[in-house]
Amino acid sequence: MSRENICIIIRRVNSSSTPLDSLRGTIERITFYNEENGYTVARFLPEGKSNVVTVVGNLMGASVGESLRLEGVWLNHPQHGRQFEIKRFSLQLPATIEGLKKYLGSGLIKGIGPVTAERIVKHFKLETLYVIENDVGRLSQVDGVGAKRIEIIRRGWAEQKQIKEVMLFLQSHGVSTSLAVKIYKQYGDGALHVVQREPYRLARDIYGIGFLTADKIARAIGIKEDDPARIEAGVRYVLGKFSDDGHVFARRDDLIRDSVDALGAPAQLAEEAIARLTKAEELYVEDEAIYLAPFYYAEIGVANRLKQIHASPQSRLAEFRATDWNAAFEWIAAKNKIALTEKQRQAVQTALTSKVSILTGGPGTGKTTSVRALIQLLKAKRRSFKLAAPTGRAAKRLSEATGEPAQTLHRLLEFKPFEGNKFMRDRENPLDADLIIVDELSMIDLLLANALLKAIDITSHVLFIGDPDQLPSVGAGNVLKDLIASKFVPVVALDVIFRQSEDSLIIENAHRINQGQMPLFAKTAKDFFLFTESEPAQAALRVVDLVKHRIPRKFDMNSIDDIQVLSPMHRGEVGVGELNRALQDALNPAEEGKREWRHGSRVFRIGDKVLQTRNNYNKQVFNGDLGRVVAIDPEEQLLGVDFDGTRVDYEFSEADELVHAFAMSVHKAQGSEYRAVVIPILTQHFLLLQRNLLYTGVTRAKQLVVLVGTPKAIAIAVRNDKVAQRNSRLAQRLGSP
Repeated sequence: MSRENICIIIRRVNSSSTPLDSLRGTIERITFYNEENGYTVARFLPEGKSNVVTVVGNLMGASVGESLRLEGVWLNHPQHGRQFEIKRFSLQLPATIEGLKKYLGSGLIKGIGPVTAERIVKHFKLETLYVIENDVGRLSQVDGVGAKRIEIIRRGWAEQKQIKEVMLFLQSHGVSTSLAVKIYKQYGDGALHVVQREPYRLARDIYGIGFLTADKIARAIGIKEDDPARIEAGVRYVLGKFSDDGHVFARRDDLIRDSVDALGAPAQLAEEAIARLTKAEELYVEDEAIYLAPFYYAEIGVANRLKQIHASPQSRLAEFRATDWNAAFEWIAAKNKIALTEKQRQAVQTALTSKVSILTGGPGTGKTTSVRALIQLLKAKRRSFKLAAPTGRAAKRLSEATGEPAQTLHRLLEFKPFEGNKFMRDRENPLDADLIIVDELSMIDLLLANALLKAIDITSHVLFIGDPDQLPSVGAGNVLKDLIASKFVPVVALDVIFRQSEDSLIIENAHRINQGQMPLFAKTAKDFFLFTESEPAQAALRVVDLVKHRIPRKFDMNSIDDIQVLSPMHRGEVGVGELNRALQDALNPAEEGKREWRHGSRVFRIGDKVLQTRNNYNKQVFNGDLGRVVAIDPEEQLLGVDFDGTRVDYEFSEADELVHAFAMSVHKAQGSEYRAVVIPILTQHFLLLQRNLLYTGVTRAKQLVVLVGTPKAIAIAVRNDKVAQRNSRLAQRLGSP
């Protein structure tokens, strides 16, 4: 098979009558890559030259080490100097020994990394690609390449050819290489068939491909604007956006309006699609509320199960109804040398005598003390209990606070990803515990709440703990606030602040913020500071300096492990994205011998702090889990991440589940605590400045809070207590007055 037939990809970027220059050579380094449109800035080594040049333009699908033929024009950029602007390019198989080493060593083919590439090319020279394509068994002639590795390379090469076919088709429609890989991994050899015949399946089946990408492909292959499959996919997409914003349902008028905007189609077509999807039981319509079916059944399920538990006269803790509570609390006081307040006593008594109850309160109000007392009484009566929280970090905090084992809700409910993504604990196989204590209820969305309540035995008790003034769950629903508003479940709200030393301002300021008052910045303060910066660029520099130098030096903290930067927004100079780039450069810079791997515009390095961005049940890692990159293996195409002592391996194609976490959003930090938090808060954030966001951010800190910004921005946040309302009928279903 000739070299030319193995793989050639041509990407037309711009048609023009202007005569074009051409360059042949190799991509040495990609310095910037936009995953959405493929715009790339790269360092390129022309054939026969010793100096690299800068090339800019669309290089979607190209990787470091690949040989390209570029067509374009030379430009003089006023800031960056001479550049070659790409109008179109073709991917050539490398024709030089050095090019082959870089091409094969780039991690493109599973089983071949830089060291193995060096050995193979040294042995076969310019015949290398022919051997891999036509006579792969000959690789056994190379030291260190055995039968097992040859099979990995054979499969990797075949897979790459398939991926390139998908990529060739997708590139003409502006779809990134990483999505082409995912599509191939999802559908295998049937990938092109699905892409060409059922493009809207991509949005349903593959994480990272939404309706807009699927629609772009569908329209390009000729699917008409009014095609029923397109309209149905669009309605599902719009309703999904409502749930992404926290809504359990959409009002019909809002859904029709947004569907018309998204699809550019008449309202009548959206109405007809809703009717078809309702008949197919994908949607559920109740009055003017339209639900995706899982959310409707979850809302009904939560309300009904709570009513069933409440109505059942049987109780595994019935003996506590006859308790001499004065004697019980005197025993607790003697045992702990601390007397519970009236509200704390009420919380303990309610949990033991009411089948379902809620304990709320801000930081330092004694929730943990109440739970410890509750556990002591359970142990004294030899009653069983389980502790759980929505995330691993929240469960760890709960365990440390109580001295008892705690687990994530998924582990508690025995989630089995390989058995149909099912919770093994349910109505038929309920949890065996007299009392189940669930912390951080504000983080629990409606679907998870439904799974939990299904698994609670009708004779058991459940105590929910949470702070309704924090940000609501990332997923749809507002379970804690709905339960409180319904007045169906007894609620005890602790309001006396205990945990506060005289020279500490963290807890006092958290409560001041929550009450709509400006935080205090005393000259004598030791744990709450404001560094005034009004310009985003200067604020970003200040954040980096604080994290790298000032806080570690003054407070003896580790820049990566102990300090967390929390930003109200994702974009801009003090947004999560840019701060992560700046902090990575400052805290974990590139070094000779330190492995790294580029994924789109991001570079992952050994030692990087990373965050899992979605629930991955197969790997047992969940949205919000924090880890450190501990291994990068270009031969196996694996990225290894340590999550609190457990290593999880990601294929390179799965790396979009990870983002850097030197900085993160306040929402992602919920349920976690850090020794120190640094929060940039500027007037440029004004659309996102809310009281519950600042309150949640401040309450993540155990020892130190540093705000970087202006008093005006802080005042905007403190005054803005308008919490976006979420569409939900849970409180109403429970009999909200």
